[in-house]
Amino acid sequence: MMSVIDELLSYNERYAESYRNAGLTARPKRGVAVVACKDARIIIAKAFGLAEGDGHVIRNAGAVITDDIVRSLVISQHILGTKEIMVVAHTRCGMMTFTDDDLRERVRSSSGSDLAFPIGTFTDLEKHVSTGVRKLRACELLLHRDSIRGFVYDVDTGRAREIHVS
Repeated sequence: MMSVIDELLSYNERYAESYRNAGLTARPKRGVAVVACKDARIIIAKAFGLAEGDGHVIRNAGAVITDDIVRSLVISQHILGTKEIMVVAHTRCGMMTFTDDDLRERVRSSSGSDLAFPIGTFTDLEKHVSTGVRKLRACELLLHRDSIRGFVYDVDTGRAREIHVS
């Protein structure tokens, strides 16, 4: 029986046979970076009409604005020319189903080790998006802070709703 990874590699072989994007550069054609949750129900390119080479998609659990997200956005703006940022969280997010302490205890009991990094769980989706947008707008490391907008993607309808942040 073939593993899932072997299936993915088989698909990649078929994909590579018709691949025609060898001339793309790392600079996104549309100048946008999307920070989104890693949830498998959301295919950012399909949901927002991005083709290969159009934009950066930076994902983590919960679309939490971490130091690593900021690092990626700094590179995206300073080196690769992006000017706009979308923060995209979503309905029925798993990060709303447990607390930081729950995960810390689960990891401690199963591995004997403590987590040395923030988890970033949340209970209010709109507040979470607003907090992330505000954090990025206040980040002096970013060149373009005037076009950072937040959204909630509905996993049941496929629609994105903007969260207006003042």
